[in-house]
Amino acid sequence: MRYLEIAVQEGKRRAVLDILESEGIEYVVSDETSGRGYAAVVRFPVPTQAVEPLLDRLKRAGIGEEASVVVINAETVISEGFATLRERYSRGGQTESRTSRQVLRTKADELTPPFAIYTVMLLISAVVATAGLLADSPAVVIGAMVIAPLLGPALAANIGIVTGDDRLKRTGFTYQIAGVAMVVVASIVLAMLARLAGLEPAGVDIVAATELEERVAPNLFSLAVALGAGIAGILSLTRGFSEAIVGVMIAAALIPPSAAVGITVAWGMSGAAIGAGVLVIVNLLSINLAALATLWIAGYRPQGLFEVSPTRTPTYTYAAIFGIGLLVLTAPLAGVTLLDFHTTELRSAAEDEVETVLAEPQYDGLESDEVAVELDGDYPIQSVDRVVVTVSGRNPGTEPGLADRLYAEIRPHSSESLVVEVQYVVAEESGGDAEREETSRSTSTVLGKSYTVR
Repeated sequence: MRYLEIAVQEGKRRAVLDILESEGIEYVVSDETSGRGYAAVVRFPVPTQAVEPLLDRLKRAGIGEEASVVVINAETVISEGFATLRERYSRGGQTESRTSRQVLRTKADELTPPFAIYTVMLLISAVVATAGLLADSPAVVIGAMVIAPLLGPALAANIGIVTGDDRLKRTGFTYQIAGVAMVVVASIVLAMLARLAGLEPAGVDIVAATELEERVAPNLFSLAVALGAGIAGILSLTRGFSEAIVGVMIAAALIPPSAAVGITVAWGMSGAAIGAGVLVIVNLLSINLAALATLWIAGYRPQGLFEVSPTRTPTYTYAAIFGIGLLVLTAPLAGVTLLDFHTTELRSAAEDEVETVLAEPQYDGLESDEVAVELDGDYPIQSVDRVVVTVSGRNPGTEPGLADRLYAEIRPHSSESLVVEVQYVVAEESGGDAEREETSRSTSTVLGKSYTVR
């Protein structure tokens, strides 16, 4: 329920009261004596569903922006007339309501902070996200998402598009682009400082950190996160759900990938930087497309029948831009997704073949410790480099025929050139007790017909 207070300009009092009476709205009117051009102040409660059509009707009657309108949440209204009015606006008995277009614009403005505060909060978020990725700390990365004020700009741009509010649209897109750019630049600076200080995680390979690796080789599942964030963001505004949680979801789609771009640029890894950059752009497009489509489907339009057509064209134009951009950029994501499926299948098949081979009598005493499929590290679209089989046993030395045997069994499961590497972990009992410890490691590698013992 909402409680409206309208300061009516001179000459419009009768028109306002006629509309309220025709709608069956119970109102209170008082004379305005401030001398500011208003004739009266009208106060009345209405169901939430009635706010938007009522304000639209008042505008068509000439009660425009010159009038002062205040919309307030109302906890309870005790009135038989109001119960009848609420039933009429319940649309078939449903009491669910959406936020009016006028209130939606106000909320979008409220969720978009002043640019100076926006900049400071994003820079803090960038520092925290970069530190979390370098330290491979999910908790720290989540903290960066919580403090990033990205919900307002993401939604303001699309609310501006469908309602014909150019100022809101311009502000939303400017904040989004500038925000992502700030996070990338700040991450580059912090990552370069970390590199100069010798704080390289995992020694040499920067993307060995799990939190970073999943952002430089994105797959199609990343689309689901961004699309869901855009839809949930609009629903949180139009249906009154918690915006804070949705804001974290949008930040999750933008802040860590943007920080990953900065880190990989600082480390000079162009392929990984491209992968993370593609993820950032895909997420931006997905969030905006989902938000735009949700708003349009929900029926948000500019005021007045004659304004729908001019707004429909730019809405379709933006939707086409977002959609075509996504189609182009989903090609590498699809490649990564197919690679993930192939890697999983190859690992499963290799594990089965290893177990079968080691069950043969000549390999008695050898056990499979691990089967891993390693990629070539050529980001963003990698390929299978080798299958590493780690076996353990009590006897020192290598089994000369094992690598060839495993290669012959595993090779048919891959359509690409494949290296099969066998690593031996040789263990023995120490000091007469039952404790086992690793004493040496040797490797056999098979590629095609060649055979090497290291």
